[in-house]
Amino acid sequence: MTTATIELPRKLVDVFDGPARYRIAYGGRGSGKTRGFAKMTAIRGYQWGAGGQEGQILCAREFMNSLDESSLEEIKAAIRSEPFLNEYYEIGEKFVRSKDGRIKYTFAGLRHNLDSIKSKARILLCWVDEAEPVSDLAWRKLIPTIREEGSEIWVTYNPERKNSATHERFRANPPDGAKIAEINWRDNPWFPSVLEQERINDFKRRPDHYAHIWEGDFVTVVEGAYYAQAIAAARKDGRIGKVAADPLMTYRAVWDIGGTGAKADACSIWIVQYVGREIRLLNYYEAQGQPLAAHVAWMRDNGYDKALCVLPHDGATNDRVHDVSYESALRAAGFEVQVIANQGTGAAMKRIEAARRLFPAMWFDEAKTAPGLDAIGWYHEKRDQERGIGLGPNHDWASHGADAFGLVAVAYELPKGDTKPTKFIRRNVF
Repeated sequence: MTTATIELPRKLVDVFDGPARYRIAYGGRGSGKTRGFAKMTAIRGYQWGAGGQEGQILCAREFMNSLDESSLEEIKAAIRSEPFLNEYYEIGEKFVRSKDGRIKYTFAGLRHNLDSIKSKARILLCWVDEAEPVSDLAWRKLIPTIREEGSEIWVTYNPERKNSATHERFRANPPDGAKIAEINWRDNPWFPSVLEQERINDFKRRPDHYAHIWEGDFVTVVEGAYYAQAIAAARKDGRIGKVAADPLMTYRAVWDIGGTGAKADACSIWIVQYVGREIRLLNYYEAQGQPLAAHVAWMRDNGYDKALCVLPHDGATNDRVHDVSYESALRAAGFEVQVIANQGTGAAMKRIEAARRLFPAMWFDEAKTAPGLDAIGWYHEKRDQERGIGLGPNHDWASHGADAFGLVAVAYELPKGDTKPTKFIRRNVF
């Protein structure tokens, strides 16, 4: 029997040690995870083929319009780096397969090919690379198709959002027995000097994105996001941290209203106090598909039963089925309510401009408003790439929290009699 020595980063050795249904690695750029997983797919294929098993290794990504967007080249490079693998596999321009005919690689994009993946025979291993954007629907459909005895599912990705389906499934609630590792550039003993210079450049010139790119942290601001620079300035000035409420000031619950049912828009609420020239954002709540009673219960449970509820203009509109509006229902529940008038054409951009203008006066409780900060950090413009024009705010998971945040600024009023230009003083609030 011939023995081969395979070199991998230490953290990946642990991931591939022993049997497991799931093997998962996440982290930033330069960690060696993609190259390591590519090599190990070929080794597992070699082991299966040598043991007389037949089947395929499926390499998938959420988006893959052609083989140029697949892991094919990584697979080829990994095979060529090991003489025994190079001897076992046949490599063509658009294929990789074992010379004994037992093992073959296939490549697929999950977004448009889930149904065809179901029909693939004898999938021994599925490796999903760049798995961050894979939807929950895709995971629910994909995983049951990998059903051969002893089959495995491997996942590699750079985290972006705490509420992504991949994070929820494999980090927040990992499967029993999964082997999981966080791996970053410092864990790669072969981290190349050319990437070290890139890392240093990002640390110096793009500090807002460095932690995500190199350290595997979640994205805090998206490139081109409406509030990216404002959030960066708030962090630098110490306005994101621990913020205390003023017991003498009114709590405001600023809403973006949702609906009930699985497909309804999310309901978002920012708990805010306007204290002199400061806007203190103290808490954030978001729920999808829940009745109004659930939102009211959260407010009462958290001590906001006396809050002034600030609603967008459609808060006064009656529900078509129950003939009741958010405004009337909240008043019936004992809350004072303020409805902001319709701002007309371009209302979304008016809210954005108001929030940008007042951002230097805003203080965020980092722990309690973290999901809201994620939302406004992600909130960005939808663009027509072919024509290079903006199409207004992108309506996605972040837009409800961002719309309520914009309403915080619209509803703000300067203290009466204060007509002087506002000067914001940097200090900590405890």
